[in-house]
Amino acid sequence: MEKHKPAAGPHLPDLPDRAAALNLLALPTATLLGMARDCRDAGFGHRVSYSRKVFIPLTELCRDVCHYCTFAKAPSRLAAPFMTMEQVLDVVRRGQAAGCNEALLTLGEKPELRYAAAREWLEVRGYASTLDYLHAVCSKILEETGMLPHVNAGTMTPDELARLREVSPSMGLMLESGSARLCTRGQPHFGSPDKVPAVRLETLVNAGRLHIPMTTGLLVGIGETPEEFVDSLLMIRAVHADWGNIQEVIIQNFRAKAGTRMARTPEPDAERFQRAIAIARLVLGPAMSIQAPPNLAHGDLRALIDAGVNDWGGVSPVTPDHVNPEAPWPQLERLARETAAAGKELVQRLTVYPRYIDPRGPWIDRKMLRHVLARSDAEGYARECNWVAGGLAPPDTSIFDGLENPVQAHEARSDIARIVTAAMAGERLQAAEIEALFGVRGRDLLFVCQAADALRRRQSGDEVSYVVVRNINYTNVCAYACAFCAFSKGKTHEALRGKPYDLDLSEISRRVNEAWDRGAAEVCMQGGISPDYTGETYLNILRAVKQAQPDIHVHAFSPLEVTQGAATLGLSLRDYLMRLKQAGLGSLPGTAAEVLHDDVRDILCKGKLTTGEWVAAIEQAHEVGLKTTSTIMYGHVDHPRHWAHHLLLLRDVQERTGGVTEFVPLPFVAMEAPIYLRGGARPGPTFREAILMHAVARLALNPLIPNIQASWVKLGPEGVAIALRAGANDLGGTLMNESITRAAGAQHGQESTPEQMEQLIAQVGRRPAQRTTLYKRQAPDRAKASFGAPDLLPVVNRPYARRRPATDAREAAP
Repeated sequence: MEKHKPAAGPHLPDLPDRAAALNLLALPTATLLGMARDCRDAGFGHRVSYSRKVFIPLTELCRDVCHYCTFAKAPSRLAAPFMTMEQVLDVVRRGQAAGCNEALLTLGEKPELRYAAAREWLEVRGYASTLDYLHAVCSKILEETGMLPHVNAGTMTPDELARLREVSPSMGLMLESGSARLCTRGQPHFGSPDKVPAVRLETLVNAGRLHIPMTTGLLVGIGETPEEFVDSLLMIRAVHADWGNIQEVIIQNFRAKAGTRMARTPEPDAERFQRAIAIARLVLGPAMSIQAPPNLAHGDLRALIDAGVNDWGGVSPVTPDHVNPEAPWPQLERLARETAAAGKELVQRLTVYPRYIDPRGPWIDRKMLRHVLARSDAEGYARECNWVAGGLAPPDTSIFDGLENPVQAHEARSDIARIVTAAMAGERLQAAEIEALFGVRGRDLLFVCQAADALRRRQSGDEVSYVVVRNINYTNVCAYACAFCAFSKGKTHEALRGKPYDLDLSEISRRVNEAWDRGAAEVCMQGGISPDYTGETYLNILRAVKQAQPDIHVHAFSPLEVTQGAATLGLSLRDYLMRLKQAGLGSLPGTAAEVLHDDVRDILCKGKLTTGEWVAAIEQAHEVGLKTTSTIMYGHVDHPRHWAHHLLLLRDVQERTGGVTEFVPLPFVAMEAPIYLRGGARPGPTFREAILMHAVARLALNPLIPNIQASWVKLGPEGVAIALRAGANDLGGTLMNESITRAAGAQHGQESTPEQMEQLIAQVGRRPAQRTTLYKRQAPDRAKASFGAPDLLPVVNRPYARRRPATDAREAAP
């Protein structure tokens, strides 16, 4: 079995061997905790995570008899051996209403091997075992709610693990202790065959072979010696070193419970527990997530953070901790407050940790992946909103409350303040610094957006520009099968809505004349890469436009189209661009960029332009005197590190050529996109990420690209209003016939009139300014013609009929 490790983090120091680990036991507490804090910060920085969950005790029957446990009960003490499917779904739906993402299913181990009541209950309902029923429950949770099951089902065979992997993206199995001595007579695990350390470690190893992210951990204070505790940590570390599947280690303090054999066993005091956490942190290293349950803590939660914790585990606003019913969960507000008091930021994660969420990785079953991606943000944490780009539902803008109240630099994290200061001075940021800006939340989020807006004011004043334009997409037939595209029609996209078409030149000319009469400054023309098109086709389209309206600006042909056109005519890119310019081309859209990182492009648009080819086309256009825009289409299979790479690449191009007029963030509209429908992509960026793309771009591209555009088609009016307060200075075009985003499922319409544009701009307290494509002020007579324009006549899309490319050269402009 091939071993796969999750994505690597920063370079981290070597971990201590056994002798060095044992030496930690002798260190003074203050020294130990200080080392652990530094170690944790090296791996997790300022964040402490948690998972919002519901706790589902599917069965409290268990064949084991751990001497500290009150969870396991005899059948006579239960109303029924198992929760019914309806009871489970009732709990899950309450959790869903409370914003939970995780359904934690906890159950005793193999109760049917001990209790006839369990066997009979399962047999009557057609289940072969507890794990068979568990699989059905998880399947139903996914089918009905999409919430993510996390199963704590005890020791399992490889076949059982493999089957549950289909319905659970992560699983849990506490090692509790690696000491076989604790399984002997008089010890807490005597009579519990599933608590034998070798058996539990075998399950963890088998899970590793099957690429299952696992939670495990140790129970502190059940009779283990300090040396046994260290050895137990080393056992866990060895599994992770081999298989990379231990996503977190829980260090849990023993709590004595009435009615158990260990009711009078002393609990570990606060210092002993903090030392245990610190030793775990140092033995397992900065990259391992270390969790301590906050409801079992003694007093102040900050002490656990100081000991090296970076995660609070599952916290429920709905259900109690059924394993520790005497210890209620802290309210989430208190958890956030105490985390902040310790100088950290609370973030919500999913059941599976971010480093395991990789659309091309081995860690999540393909059937499960769609459910995980649906709840994931770009960093792999839980989405904080239900907003989707292009949808009619307005975003929750509450995270931007207070945007009008300045956040001072000393109120932001010091590293964020330093990065922002450098960006405001026009310095070229490092990729890691840009990535850090994309991760901000809370007051840091407001600080970054306010800084971007201040920079916007410095560069553009209080004007918000827009251009009156008509989009003309001359064909939706395309030889490429880009995974994100719902517009193109080809062999792999025939089932998507809309029929294949190919415009007559006469219809293109009619639309150009109509656009001019309605005050348009430009026509923006792009289309699919039709197998019938040659470079001559694009030249004929240009001639038709300029013959119809010689003074209209033609903003047309993506880098892919000009590259394809040049190749079909056997011309160099430069020579072909010169021909296009001579025929009337005014500028190029910097589309077909998607994300300029080939790891992402290999998923989204394999076989299309590489990053290098896109850059070459853009720079060649600049060299022959054609300006271009620049874009990013984000929020699918990408990560902020890819966004940082993209922004730096654009900055470097602009520094070399100076030919980019604007940067246009295009949030991924997922509704009809093939890759999303197949379950292989996120449903677009979160609203926080969408606004940050504008703010961070303003900072990272300063001072080289002065115009940042907000897309009303994708953000909607509420989103645009926030973007204009976070660094954007332009609303793009009125469009008249927007069809590409609409094909992907966007619902904000095909045109925003000048009246609507100016009303929106006025609502955010800015001055509207109608511009040309190249950011000159529009002539007064042309601007006047754009207001009160008549309705557009119906478009005529000629049905596509394959024709010989040679006929294109003989097409005459009307």
